[in-house]
Amino acid sequence: MRLSHFIISLTLIFTTVLSSNAQSDNGSVPKVFLIGEHENYYEQLVTECNTMLLSVCKDSMNVAYANWLSMLSDLESFAEANEFEINGVKIWVNVFWNGDGSIRHIVYYPKSTSRNMDFAELSAFFESFIDSYQFPVKHFSCYSHYGSATFPTFSKRYIEQEK
Repeated sequence: MRLSHFIISLTLIFTTVLSSNAQSDNGSVPKVFLIGEHENYYEQLVTECNTMLLSVCKDSMNVAYANWLSMLSDLESFAEANEFEINGVKIWVNVFWNGDGSIRHIVYYPKSTSRNMDFAELSAFFESFIDSYQFPVKHFSCYSHYGSATFPTFSKRYIEQEK
């Protein structure tokens, strides 16, 4: 009996500490950061937004991929409009959306074959994209997609084929 009380107490303490760490992290965590930074908060995002874009798109790979490519194409257009050179950038990226389609966070890491650049500038660029972009896919809760992005995407041709 005492062991079970001890385990319950430890669980409550552990949960309280994790919750307070996540809350304090949230206030200081930028909307865009590199994988490896803000690990506790990143783990919380992965847990909280565990519904995948594919599931939100009713398990249609074509629909999910078309939406993903459409966002990457919009990102390219945004870069062009803001005279930001994104060509040659290759990243692993995890995008977390709110249920209304607004982007909550972009977490990324450059691939070894990516163009060498100041990634603080890329993060700032992604932040301005987040502020102006609305993803068309809606869901009752937050959701995410982890994938790869390479610019230029040549996605316009694929998107037109899917329409």
